[in-house]
Amino acid sequence: MSDFLSDEQLEGLDAYWRASNYLAVGQIYLKDNPLLHQPLTLAHIKPRLLGHWGTTPGLNLIYTHLNRLIKQYDLNMLFVAGPGHGGPAVVAQTYLEGTYTECYPSVERDINGLVRLFRQFSWPYGISSHVSAQIPGSIHEGGELGYSLAHAYGAAFDNPDLIVACVIGDGEAETGTLAASWHSNKFLNPARDGAVLPILHLNGYKIANPTVLARISEDELSALMYGYGYDPYFVEGDEPAQVHQALARTLDTMVLKIREIQREARQPRSSEAPERPLWPMLVLRTPKGWTGPKFVDGHRVEGTCRAHQVPLADFQQPIHLRQLEEWLHSYRPDELFDANGALLPDIAALAPTGHRRMSANPHGNGGALLRPLDLPRFADYAVKLEAPGSLRAEATRVLGTFLRDVMKNSLASNNFRLFGPDETASNRLDAVYEVSAKTWMAPLEADDNHLAADGRVMEILSEQVCEGWLEGYLLTGRHGLLSCYEAFIHIVDSMVNQHAKWLKTASEVPWRKPIASLNYLLTSHVWRQDHNGFSHQDPGFIDLVANKKSDVVRIYLPPDANCLLSVADHCLKSCNYINVIVAGKQPEWQWLDIDAAICHCQAGVGRWAWASQNDDDPDVVMACAGDVPTLETLAAVTLLREYVPDLRVRVVNVVDLMVLQPSYQHPHGMSDSAFDELFTVDKPVIFAFHGYPALIHRLLYKRTNHDNFHVRGFKEEGATTTPFDMAVINNLDRYQLALDVVERVPRLRDQLQTARSRYWSTMERHKLYLIEHGQDMPEVLNWQWTPANP
Repeated sequence: MSDFLSDEQLEGLDAYWRASNYLAVGQIYLKDNPLLHQPLTLAHIKPRLLGHWGTTPGLNLIYTHLNRLIKQYDLNMLFVAGPGHGGPAVVAQTYLEGTYTECYPSVERDINGLVRLFRQFSWPYGISSHVSAQIPGSIHEGGELGYSLAHAYGAAFDNPDLIVACVIGDGEAETGTLAASWHSNKFLNPARDGAVLPILHLNGYKIANPTVLARISEDELSALMYGYGYDPYFVEGDEPAQVHQALARTLDTMVLKIREIQREARQPRSSEAPERPLWPMLVLRTPKGWTGPKFVDGHRVEGTCRAHQVPLADFQQPIHLRQLEEWLHSYRPDELFDANGALLPDIAALAPTGHRRMSANPHGNGGALLRPLDLPRFADYAVKLEAPGSLRAEATRVLGTFLRDVMKNSLASNNFRLFGPDETASNRLDAVYEVSAKTWMAPLEADDNHLAADGRVMEILSEQVCEGWLEGYLLTGRHGLLSCYEAFIHIVDSMVNQHAKWLKTASEVPWRKPIASLNYLLTSHVWRQDHNGFSHQDPGFIDLVANKKSDVVRIYLPPDANCLLSVADHCLKSCNYINVIVAGKQPEWQWLDIDAAICHCQAGVGRWAWASQNDDDPDVVMACAGDVPTLETLAAVTLLREYVPDLRVRVVNVVDLMVLQPSYQHPHGMSDSAFDELFTVDKPVIFAFHGYPALIHRLLYKRTNHDNFHVRGFKEEGATTTPFDMAVINNLDRYQLALDVVERVPRLRDQLQTARSRYWSTMERHKLYLIEHGQDMPEVLNWQWTPANP
């Protein structure tokens, strides 16, 4: 077979690859003498060597060849680097393209800029060894493995002209998230979406062990990829010229196939849905640490796990210093850079220009493309209330009608999708199906409902893939919401950690534009998972989120449907936050009309005068956060009217959890004076909370009256039982809350024995009725709020 590349093309690609490898090694090792104009000495080497070399030459090879493709076919391409510590390669590429200097003008394209480029890498307060938000063109934080392919597909949805090249390291390929992400091709519609070009880079090793996919046969790996729905192409070798030729030929073939798939899908056709294509993917096998030292101290390095981080590390040994110098000189930097440190013009000309540079692609800075959602007036969807507690409604079903029209209004701009793991209907959001089905590219059967190739509801039974899709969608300038059962959102704990870190870092990068917030709706929550039992009962995700920086996280616990509408509207309009909304889906009593709900949600916390009694100088404050805690608190208030008619009670509801923190700890926090006025400085506060009680204590531990706060919440007691019994076994029920008041209001001490006897008698009656009848007592099932007598 004749060579695909001419001698001139081959020489140019190899020179560009050598330049990027040289810059990568320089970043890992050097703090001075960037072009070796002097003999290398220990003074030129960083005291702490923290970069990673093993994956770097492969990433540089791929990036260099993708640049050729972009120029050859005028491609709109985005690059996602999955290998965790591939930072040296991607930084080198962005510098060679000039984008890095445009974003950071102090890092000039000369010898002084090279010193800064090298010195900042893995240096205190410099840039990290993975591809963070500091790197132009990146939408993917490489600190934790597994998310690259889901991010890539999220970026490609609704971007018909975009190709997302996603490099997947063979270590990363062993993660569960990545394994599930291969199925994303079954949700990519070539008629309206862009394309993802997965590149599985097999260099054979992880940190200390061989990788699974590198040790199976080509036939087995090909069958695996075919089974996932891909058409795999293989390139391998360790001789540069041969690999360059094979890789260039193969990538050309793959790009032409992608274009043909899209051309065919975008032809005018009948209403018949397009067939799901067999998308191409590349398996590239090259040695780990290729072009680096082959042996160090008598041990083989290139092609082994010893190349993973820094192949040469002990510079007290003069031989290591000589090997590093020989390594750097092997790239022939004098043939790549002029005496002033600038890349030679004929090599620089090999890169794309303007927005065709992958490091300057606008989709890599999605906030620059962000357009606000066309949101309907949420008040138009409100539950009509004549009085608090006068009717029941399913809060998330009410929200579903609002989201239906959010979806409808976004159809023209294609900038909103709803994500969730097979739970849209279960979570009562199925009104969206009136305007958009679920994306489905496979054949349909007679009993299938709400499935279509052009659907905008994204469901796959993998919370990680849903999360990754949404993150990729947001990071490239669009909007979305993920709904999930509360207990199982923990599956993405690590992913939300990484996104929070990305947002924090991005906020400190001046050229990064704000992106739409990451919005969670957690429903089917702990207090209404009585039928599924203990495995489905966990409210702890909000504890995780509360640990993140206050500039990033927001947590909302709307007590009813109208508050949920107000909160959801606010979250969909916001940018650069992680918003967590927890709301039930079961029929519950409604408390606030829409005007009151708007005011309440804007404040984040408020005294409910209609539920309070003679509370100018209260005996007790009864606080609540969450829909079921609010119900039990108000039921306790009605009990207390009977038990202690002259009791002065103030009811406080919290919808924005972060208001509990002082204003100097969180932007939504209340001032100490406002907090003291609402909760008092010396009265007992009985706080019914949706989640684990310790979180409330952590948020308000600096408040004046903290010692008087008694918090009831989930205490890890669960069962398959009735809704009310879930509250009972966690001591969050109305009878317990009423007893708490009697126990903590000093003037009621003489009633304490009576109150305790009454409580235990009620509990005995409750348990007996529960076991005999399989449901809650009539006074619980039929309870309804009644206002106090004037």
